[in-house]
Amino acid sequence: MEKKNKSIKRKLRFWAGVWFAQILLFYIFSKISPAVRLFESFYEWKRDFFGFVFSKLGFSAGDVLYFLLGLGLLFSLVKIFQKKSRKKYTLKLLISWNVFYFVYQCFWGMLYFQQPIISKLSEKPPAEEEIKSLAVKYLNRCLYSRNRVKEDANGVFMIENIREIEQEILSQQKHLPVYLSSKKSVEISSFKPSLYSGIMSATGISGYYNPFTTEPQYNAAEPSTYIPFTLSHESAHQLGFAREQEANFIGYLIGRDSSNWELKYSTEYFVLKSLLHHLAERDEAFVKNILSKYSEGMKRDRQHEKDFIAQNQGLLNDLFTIANDLFLKSNQQEGSVTYSYFIDLLVRYERG
Repeated sequence: MEKKNKSIKRKLRFWAGVWFAQILLFYIFSKISPAVRLFESFYEWKRDFFGFVFSKLGFSAGDVLYFLLGLGLLFSLVKIFQKKSRKKYTLKLLISWNVFYFVYQCFWGMLYFQQPIISKLSEKPPAEEEIKSLAVKYLNRCLYSRNRVKEDANGVFMIENIREIEQEILSQQKHLPVYLSSKKSVEISSFKPSLYSGIMSATGISGYYNPFTTEPQYNAAEPSTYIPFTLSHESAHQLGFAREQEANFIGYLIGRDSSNWELKYSTEYFVLKSLLHHLAERDEAFVKNILSKYSEGMKRDRQHEKDFIAQNQGLLNDLFTIANDLFLKSNQQEGSVTYSYFIDLLVRYERG
């Protein structure tokens, strides 16, 4: 028995060493541009292959995968709390973590170290007057596009055909400015409504991209104003843009000049809200003035969003926000509560 315990201890030390070696290895890779580009190329091959496979399924394979991983983790933790099986399952969990960490870094993690989009745009930082000017511009664009979308019985924006939006997003990917993105567009639609819409609503998640199955997931229970832009944002991740605010920016480029009014309105409304959020503490009077100029339809959409958030606000939402902030900051990003990088990209691009 003692011999067996010593063997497990040696294995624990070995796999702990493997994990630290992986951290060091991927850190070194992150500092070598050709290595990062190699991971980008591998990502595109993997995305196209997995996209072809999982797009055939009528449900979210990524959701099922995460459920099974969660069950496995829970089972292992229960076993670890039992004295007889503690060392054995600690070892199994450590080995599993090493495998997961390696696959995650190869499939997705290294994409956080790509050349930032901002390095390809104007170097001049945005001024507050530019941001205000864009807020007025996107208010007017929203007023126009809001009149061209459908409403439900309560006068709230309603998506008429989500499949058309999905196809339009894939089509618009082909028209991204070459100087900003040389990434290969996605040919097969693999957008999936998440099986966990209740949990997503409670945590404030509009969507997520599963890098293991390459499926862009969205919360079908959310207001229609969120969904088209969420699809566009998650499709930007699918293209290979890992940073959250860069995915917002690419999502904006996809929807900005779309001929689909639902996608166009959702995108322009997201941009307007982001600009006003950025200006809220800087010039409250300006923001209130813009809000007062919303059309009646936009006001109903805004109230519908506020009602949805209020209904789903709670401890789970707060805990997820904290956890998500920590995750973003650990991956070379700002926290989820700030839009400043997106606003920076938006203003520099809109200068023309």
